[in-house]
Amino acid sequence: MTMTASLLVSLTLGLSAAAPDPARADEPWPAAMRSPRSADLRRAPDTTPPPDIFPLLASRCRQWASEPANPWALAHGLVLDGRDFRARGGQPAANVILARYLRRAPPQPNTAPARERLFFDARTPDGTPVEPHPALQIKSLLRAGYPLSHRFDTPGGPVAVQALVDQLKHDFRPALVANPESAWTLDALALALEPGATFRNGEGATVRIDAVMRSALAALEAAQAELSAGMRAGQAQVPKRKQGIYAHPCGGLHYFQAVTGWARHPSVRKAWRKRLDAQLEVLLYRLDSEGRQYEAALATAPFAYRLPLLVQMLKFQGHLLETLGRYRDDTGWRPTRAQRQTVERARAALEHTVRRLEDAGAFEDLPTLAARQPQLALDLVGDTCHAARGEALWREAGLSVPAAPAPPR
Repeated sequence: MTMTASLLVSLTLGLSAAAPDPARADEPWPAAMRSPRSADLRRAPDTTPPPDIFPLLASRCRQWASEPANPWALAHGLVLDGRDFRARGGQPAANVILARYLRRAPPQPNTAPARERLFFDARTPDGTPVEPHPALQIKSLLRAGYPLSHRFDTPGGPVAVQALVDQLKHDFRPALVANPESAWTLDALALALEPGATFRNGEGATVRIDAVMRSALAALEAAQAELSAGMRAGQAQVPKRKQGIYAHPCGGLHYFQAVTGWARHPSVRKAWRKRLDAQLEVLLYRLDSEGRQYEAALATAPFAYRLPLLVQMLKFQGHLLETLGRYRDDTGWRPTRAQRQTVERARAALEHTVRRLEDAGAFEDLPTLAARQPQLALDLVGDTCHAARGEALWREAGLSVPAAPAPPR
């Protein structure tokens, strides 16, 4: 593999996507693609609002994510529209997910209390993703706004959201906090519980949610330590080599959301404020650090690598805006002028990426892409929904209201 190909694989794997097949590196993708233009990431931000890309992103998300046979895609529709999102055919998407894909297992021997196990398979028998990340579905339901008391009809009888949370607590082990795959579990627990809450897991151990989330914050700080050091040293970029936060799915942005989401509670915000501020600055630094690396790779990429790179740029920029918007809403963050300019540059970068993908025909021929590169097609579906949500959170004032004012510093 050439040095350029190695860099491309490193970049894409750093955001948990399938790398393109080197044997097909010179094989053109069916749609015509213009040579991508390099953006000057260092220029002063344009004060003119970027063209509105939300209608395109939202329409494609709603179209692609509504497939009842793809529960992972349905969950990404919930990312954009919450509990209002419907599957093709008109049913609420969450109803379809629970009715078709929730599994039950008999109680295990020597467990108390005796209870059946509720779970989702990682994938269907044909390989369609259901819950490739543990707790993705319950986290999606809670973020979509379903209360713990809500009951879903399933073939085995009604199931309340609370029962799914209880199963999550039963399965939880504190050692999971350091696992990159724990983001969705931590987010779900943080959404379902309040400060001071305790529960007993399946091993009979008492778990204190405050201790869990403190450990998660420390894990986030450790994962971003190299980026933090590079930022403080004035480095233009910190190379992505699947180290630290880059060992996490989606570049660790779901983990960031899970940890900082706990700060929606005023007592947590007050206790964590300085540490949250430090992690936020690292997050903002990533826009240019990673953006430069993507642009450099794109400038020298073989033709067949360009589309995967553009989809990874969509993933990063969309998740970044979503994470910043959620951070604002969860913590009451009021961006400084410089921080707001960074947000607007992120929006401009996303708009540029979307236009490049549009030029490539990526939004028009998903079935062809799915037949040739199924993982890339799945990435495009999920990342389009996250990008639509990220843009929605910033496109107009009042669309997303902060949860509570920030505490005094």
